[in-house]
Amino acid sequence: MKTLDGIRLTARREVVERTRDRSFLISTVVTLLILGAVIVIPKLFGSDSNTFDVGLVGSASQRLGPALTAQAAAADVKIRLPSPADEATAQAEVRSGKLDAVIVDGRQVVVKAQANDRLSLIVQSASRTARAQEGLAAHGLSQSEIIAALAPAPLPVHSLEPTDENSATKKSIATIAVFLLYGQIVGYCMGVASGVVEEKATRVVEVLLATVRPVQLLAGKVIGIGLVGLLQLLLIGSVGLVLAVALGTITLPAGALGTIGIVLLWFVLGYAFYASMFAVAGAVVSRQEELQNSTTPLTLVLVASFFVAITSAFGSSTTPLAAVCTYLPPTAPLIVPLRIAAGDIAPWQVGITLAIMLTSTVLVVLLASRVYAGAILRTGARVKLLDAWRSANGAGSAARQPA
Repeated sequence: MKTLDGIRLTARREVVERTRDRSFLISTVVTLLILGAVIVIPKLFGSDSNTFDVGLVGSASQRLGPALTAQAAAADVKIRLPSPADEATAQAEVRSGKLDAVIVDGRQVVVKAQANDRLSLIVQSASRTARAQEGLAAHGLSQSEIIAALAPAPLPVHSLEPTDENSATKKSIATIAVFLLYGQIVGYCMGVASGVVEEKATRVVEVLLATVRPVQLLAGKVIGIGLVGLLQLLLIGSVGLVLAVALGTITLPAGALGTIGIVLLWFVLGYAFYASMFAVAGAVVSRQEELQNSTTPLTLVLVASFFVAITSAFGSSTTPLAAVCTYLPPTAPLIVPLRIAAGDIAPWQVGITLAIMLTSTVLVVLLASRVYAGAILRTGARVKLLDAWRSANGAGSAARQPA
């Protein structure tokens, strides 16, 4: 059988079996439900931190209305200004949570417990502005002169380097995607390892190797399971993105789809890099109980890589650690999408790390296929990597003999 035919046959088998598996369907539905809850529940029951209701009691408070509206617009928040009948009614509405605050006769602000910092800043600024306007008007200044005195033109800002106004939003999208990316890589790489052990323990692999060579079996298994993981990632990401945009939780900036495409590319690279090594970790043991010990070193590397990525996501992605990890194949799949989204990496750096990742992935796949071939048919005690490497030629020759 030709190499590509064997790989395609094995990959098709993995896709069909795993998409029909109940655990795949359950995990997809549960993940979608959790993601939907995270997006929908705060929208339904949470308060909008960008909208405030401030009651105005008395004519002096009413005169603050225009200043409050102007200050709120400058702070990029919405403010509603109802007019309660009297102070007692206003205080009752504050206690019930209907109002965030009440301004009484322009002389005091009433809140339930502790004033919101943003709201307090808006109210105090509006009050100072209104009182300054009244003082300047009392000294005979015209309205245009008052506006010129209180609201001079801002200083122009000149950037020495081009900036992306949407970089923060794209980095947020990339951060969420990297969480999903990490979960998919861990979950499906473990799926590769457990699948290898299961076939080895049930001796199904002996039947398969009568038809395909070890390298075809390994490549087909990695590709097939990876396609299932990519399908699930696309499904979960698409549903979550559509739901978030529909509810107004996020607004897709220009280039957001490019950010998502970058994450998917690095999922493919990261999965291929790790899955081959997880397959070897499964091939050197004969029971599922031994799998955790053999995969622990790889899992620890993945956790460390995720820690570096999250540190960069919630801090700075320009630190020396982030810069170094950009070029390391174990950490690059999780750190590079964040740095690209934030605009903290030059195109030539992306080219270098992509070349390193591709080269490393090819080498890992080739080395892993040899060790896999030498260990997959050996049962009993855990196989040492060196012994598997040495016996690979014999295993490959035996696998190519007709059944």
